[in-house]
Amino acid sequence: MTTQNIIAAVEGILFASGEPIPKKRLAGILELDDEAMEYVLVQLEGLYNERERGIRLLRIDDSVQFCSAPEYADVIRQTMEKRRVPQLSPTALEVLTIVAYFQPVTRAYVERVRGVDSSYTMGTLQARGLIESCGQLQVPGRPALFRTTSAFLRTFGLAKLDDLPPLPEAEDSEVQTRLQETIEAIQREQEAARQAEAMAKEVAEELRDSLFHDEALIEAENETEATPQEGTDDPAEG
Repeated sequence: MTTQNIIAAVEGILFASGEPIPKKRLAGILELDDEAMEYVLVQLEGLYNERERGIRLLRIDDSVQFCSAPEYADVIRQTMEKRRVPQLSPTALEVLTIVAYFQPVTRAYVERVRGVDSSYTMGTLQARGLIESCGQLQVPGRPALFRTTSAFLRTFGLAKLDDLPPLPEAEDSEVQTRLQETIEAIQREQEAARQAEAMAKEVAEELRDSLFHDEALIEAENETEATPQEGTDDPAEG
């Protein structure tokens, strides 16, 4: 295929998908190396970033997708009013901010920072696809870890997490100090839990080795008792 054919193919794939597609996947399908794939995307990006175009090429981490041009957001919103996503509450935004800046985090971590139960709000954010479970913390109880999703990046117009604005300096130094102390306390608890788990594993291994050793001694003693000793009179001989 010519370069124009490849650009058109990427355009068609992104239009039909409607979801972010990894660059590596596009490159594999089109049999392009990373440099050639980047060139194609730059050309397509330039085409749609021209003024008076209603579509933009959006980059999200190592994926790309089409999105509507922000300058036409009002008319698009009016057209799609029935599909409008409800606005996030201040509570949801607060929880989402904590997850975004400190991810991956557990629900307990969020609740320690906020000081209130956050299970319902985190469930709502998960249902809307803004956060997702990404494994379990390796401590007793194995609490679930959460992180933001690509939908979060699209919703807030971010290409990657590094584009998040820096956290503002707290005007109240006492509030900032309490927040930092809370975060450090949680980190100490997590580290202590990891150390306790490691010690428990070590003790379990020692007990197991000890048990195998005792069983081996008992088995050896039983074999010794069952074997006739040399020089012992045979009862059958008179």
